[in-house]
Amino acid sequence: MTHYLDFEKPLAEIEGKAEELRALARTSEGMDVEEEAVALDRKAAAMLAQLYKDLTPWRKCQVARHPQRPHCIDYVGRLFEEFTPLAGDRNFADDHAVIGGLGRLGDRPVMVIGHEKGFDTKSRLERNFGMARPEGYRKAIRLMDLADRFGLPVVTLVDTPGAYPGKGAEERGQSEAIARSTEACLRLGVPLVSVVIGEGGSGGAVAFATANRVAMLEHSVYSVISPEGCASILWKDAEKMREAAEALRLTAQDLLKLGVIDRIVPEPLGGAHRDAGASIDAVGASLREMLAELDGQDRDKLRTDRRQKFLDMGARGLAA
Repeated sequence: MTHYLDFEKPLAEIEGKAEELRALARTSEGMDVEEEAVALDRKAAAMLAQLYKDLTPWRKCQVARHPQRPHCIDYVGRLFEEFTPLAGDRNFADDHAVIGGLGRLGDRPVMVIGHEKGFDTKSRLERNFGMARPEGYRKAIRLMDLADRFGLPVVTLVDTPGAYPGKGAEERGQSEAIARSTEACLRLGVPLVSVVIGEGGSGGAVAFATANRVAMLEHSVYSVISPEGCASILWKDAEKMREAAEALRLTAQDLLKLGVIDRIVPEPLGGAHRDAGASIDAVGASLREMLAELDGQDRDKLRTDRRQKFLDMGARGLAA
């Protein structure tokens, strides 16, 4: 069953009527409603195009958080052959909010690391809604070091509202783990490419996305704080999240102009959840292109260019 966002409610009515007509035809012999259903389909397609023609930043946040949007585990299953998961930080525990392991992107062996939010109540609780604890970042550091040792490119898939802020996480050194994960990204002597596939929230996202090349799906978001959190701090009112989303410049289009990301991966009309296979394949093509751009670069150049990319960040937007 399709989940409709608040601003898609008119679309839900039209698509629901078309489905009702087809369901009625299946249970009533001799009833021909295909012409009416096709007319409704055309009306729905036109409305969908209009709704997604110029999404506001807040609506993009809603699309990025869509419960049926493909998650990290979907990308891993479709894009990476012979994927072998690697678990644990060798210190405290295995964080299920972070997926990591070895796989092949086409004929290229890579290390894959990403956030996983989960799909239903049980899996979301198990994955902690994609909010990694310190052991998740320390697992990522271990896997990045392993990739560096064996000369494997690192691919990261970012989809998190932010690092977990709970008491236990803070006691185990959450901020230190995030900082060290970011440092691990910067010191890698192998190519590191990252894609924001949903939400890129705060340092929890930066810890995976301090990369040579950073891409975002068309309707994903990437920000220092969530719109609700920003509104609570600035206006003491979380209901002002629409104004906060506008101010944060968190869309892929804004961040490309500012030089924070390097490319935008297009999504199917209506968002990645409308055609998950096409969205995942588009991300795969972008990953292969970004890795090809880094082929032949030596370790020092990869490190230097990556560091300089972040030192220069924002200069393009200021110049404009």
